[in-house]
Amino acid sequence: MDYRKLGPSGTIVTAYCLGTMTFGAEADEAASHRLLDDYFAWGGNFIDTADVYSAGKSEEIIGHWLKARPTEAKQAVIATKGRFPMGSGPNDIGLSRKHLHQALDDSLHRLGVEHIDLYQMHAWDALTPIEETLRFLDDAVSAGKISYYGFSNYVGWHIAKASEIAKARGYTRPVTLQPQYNLLMRDIELEIVAACQDASMGLLPWSPLGGGWLTGKYKRDEIPIGATRLGENPTRGGEAFEARNAQDRTWAIIGAVEDIARARGVSMAQVALAWTAARPAVTSVILGARNPEQLADNLSAASLVLSIEETARLDEVSAPTPGQYPYGEHGINQRHRKMEGGR
Repeated sequence: MDYRKLGPSGTIVTAYCLGTMTFGAEADEAASHRLLDDYFAWGGNFIDTADVYSAGKSEEIIGHWLKARPTEAKQAVIATKGRFPMGSGPNDIGLSRKHLHQALDDSLHRLGVEHIDLYQMHAWDALTPIEETLRFLDDAVSAGKISYYGFSNYVGWHIAKASEIAKARGYTRPVTLQPQYNLLMRDIELEIVAACQDASMGLLPWSPLGGGWLTGKYKRDEIPIGATRLGENPTRGGEAFEARNAQDRTWAIIGAVEDIARARGVSMAQVALAWTAARPAVTSVILGARNPEQLADNLSAASLVLSIEETARLDEVSAPTPGQYPYGEHGINQRHRKMEGGR
């Protein structure tokens, strides 16, 4: 496994992180512990969860595993998140000091730890002043409850504003952003990646396999069935079958991934993961395996390095297609100039 710095921090994590959204839902405690055991046996050290995953059950399962595996627990880098509803009251949600105080303490209790390595704001909160959130996070670092903090699902101006306010106030600054990022979803490259690079923040991509699309499990014009996420619910979120199936771009990307995988003798998932792990600013790619077989295949991507030609083909076929302005060629040209001057 490759080792990388957690954003600009001095903490070291593996290039592939074990995501645990399935814990307590698609995987019971025994199955979840098997995934954790296998992941650490491969050399992994980075676990990502959230309080909202299975209403706290994911954190509890991880906490039980940490208690039973003191050697692995000592090496583990634990990341969790707060923000989404953990109750029905008006203060059971958001990034206010009141909610985060309760959410953080509850996460610490469920995980059975005294501090969390990376505490992430799961999404922007338009009702809470960003200064209030940042001050809470700075206090949490000072109190030893968290080592670092980061964001998830923020857009460019959220990142820039939060980072600059933290810098101006002398608060601890964010180290990571956790966005959706894969060959099918590259729009974060239009501005969000640049905002993170400017703030010296690392990326922790979630859904690197596009909800299973990039594994080759779905076929054109065939409604998914069976024990897959879209087989169970073809209208599921941004991964929904109908909209993606209708786009020629989707099948051009899947075709390119399949060609490269066949030529290299590896799975399509490994090609897609290797592409994501090699993107600028990426710290660690979050894996969402359902079973040990999927996890083993995904982790094998750690030894796959795509060639310049393979990467170029994937880059070209999956390139975002914004309008001319502000993110297309016309807008980009307005933001750059030649060294020698002139038009």
